[in-house]
Amino acid sequence: MLLKSTYDKTMQKIIKKIKDIEPKIKALIKQRLNEFKDLNQKGNDEWFSELCFCILTANSRAKTAMSIQKQLGCNGFLKGDEKIVCSCIIDNKHRFHNNKTRFIIKARKFVKIKDIITDLVKEDGQKLAREWIVDNIKGIGYKEASHFLRNVGYFDLAILDRHILRLMDEEGFIKEIPKSLSKKTYLDIEEKYIGLSRKARMNAAELDLNLWYLQTGEILK
Repeated sequence: MLLKSTYDKTMQKIIKKIKDIEPKIKALIKQRLNEFKDLNQKGNDEWFSELCFCILTANSRAKTAMSIQKQLGCNGFLKGDEKIVCSCIIDNKHRFHNNKTRFIIKARKFVKIKDIITDLVKEDGQKLAREWIVDNIKGIGYKEASHFLRNVGYFDLAILDRHILRLMDEEGFIKEIPKSLSKKTYLDIEEKYIGLSRKARMNAAELDLNLWYLQTGEILK
């Protein structure tokens, strides 16, 4: 564990890097956050499409998942037969096409996903809504569930993908990048991440986009 003085210096170092991001990138980050807020106001179909996008991002590239989402659209995710969905995934050279197709088809029993999640968040908060997603949506773990909730406008959870974990490792927030993320490991690292977000005076979603840009030079979703 880092000494408090070293920990504080490390935090300040990252915060300075964030502050030094050029204004045009900051504007793009703000625009992306507003897009997530806009999606929060959309209906069940758009939320289900975003859920499928997050199923596709597991162990795969977000850009490829975005291409599949654009090609299939809400209707394809909701009603396309197994062959159509699988062919689209294959055409986009996405990994695990059989598993991802099966997970998307299985998720259709939750086509009223917005109704479910908004009720859960209202009653129990974002963390317990995430637990429900992990327990009920095949192919989604804590990272993807956090990703989905962020993309539909809930900004309090950490998306611990490889880029964020690498940065936290490089800066000494974690001893090493874990080979696998158990629930306990995820929540332990998330606590450190949330501490950084508070120090930076940002919610978890805004911090994620800033750190992602520092690591990749890109602003995706």
